Amino acid sequence: MSGIYIHIPFCVQACHYCDFHFSTNQKNKSTMVDMICQEIALQKDYLGEKVISTLYFGGGTPSLLEALELEKIINEVNKYFFIEKSAEITLEANPDDLTKEKLADLKKLGFNRLSVGIQTFDDKQLQYMNRAHNSIQAEYSVRTAQEIGFQNISIDLIYGVPSIDHKIWENDLSKAIELNIQHISSYCLTIEPATAFGKRKLKGTLPPENEEYNALQFELLVNTLEANVYEQYEVSNFCRPTYISKHNTSYWQNLNYLGIGPGAHSYNGSSRQYNVENNIKYINELTIKKIPFTLELLDKTTLANEYIMTRIRTKWGIDSEILHKNYGITFESYKNTVDKYQKMGFLTHEKNIIKLTKKGLLFADKITEDLFII
Repeated sequence: MSGIYIHIPFCVQACHYCDFHFSTNQKNKSTMVDMICQEIALQKDYLGEKVISTLYFGGGTPSLLEALELEKIINEVNKYFFIEKSAEITLEANPDDLTKEKLADLKKLGFNRLSVGIQTFDDKQLQYMNRAHNSIQAEYSVRTAQEIGFQNISIDLIYGVPSIDHKIWENDLSKAIELNIQHISSYCLTIEPATAFGKRKLKGTLPPENEEYNALQFELLVNTLEANVYEQYEVSNFCRPTYISKHNTSYWQNLNYLGIGPGAHSYNGSSRQYNVENNIKYINELTIKKIPFTLELLDKTTLANEYIMTRIRTKWGIDSEILHKNYGITFESYKNTVDKYQKMGFLTHEKNIIKLTKKGLLFADKITEDLFII
């Protein structure tokens, strides 16, 4: 099973928290589509196999592309790869792009999963984060997608947004449940240096981060969704039965994938490559049929740490036998760390599987760092 990720590096406006690669200048959009198609042709042999189980359009805002532009890219993928009939084909979208006509076009193109960047259903918080849509558009986009026939819809929600209490967050979760969303990805508001929020933090005009408040909102998230038959299969990802994100799970299960577009990453089991995060440089290089990327060869220790980092965050946990068999890492090298966190109630260790407990989920980053093989 292999997947293809296609990065569409354009947005209508810059959200105050986002540090992904994108541009609000769309004048090169048509040329970018051509160069993405060019890269697909040049990367046709990267995966070794031609069968594709997941195709994921991310960004940026892929829903900014016209139906004909999306079709052009999909046709190029089909030219060099075989997309399984049962493949998961996802488009990330902003609510304000999802008109009835656009959704009908997406369905005809073969998209069977939507990932909608809602973030919150509260208008004041949407304005605070500089989102382009409002709460009415957020709800309309989901309901209309359901009417069109989309049966696999994921939404993004952000918690930890400053507020006097938890009512807005509770309302966001209630609305998601009311809308019968199949999948929810939820992340804590993080202040990155190069963002608008990051600059405000430097100036001292941003409310300080409140770890206790964030932790309470995370607990609300986990407990509310668990009570409504959502499985937390990764720290930030929840789904109704059978609606796991196949594409994202391929990253966590160490499967090969091809990344296309500026800023996209690819992985083939022994190396990783990173495309340049610059639209003009990307276009200029692809014009002469050259892919502008940086190659990183991965040694066994790096691969072992990546396995630990991704698997500890999932319901599958770390398999100590895999660490030993695939990377030569013995359990004795991290036994003390496992024992310490097990006594604290943060980890479970049954047979060869090491997992985070519900309590341990709050400290996933710290526990991962301590488990790393030096």
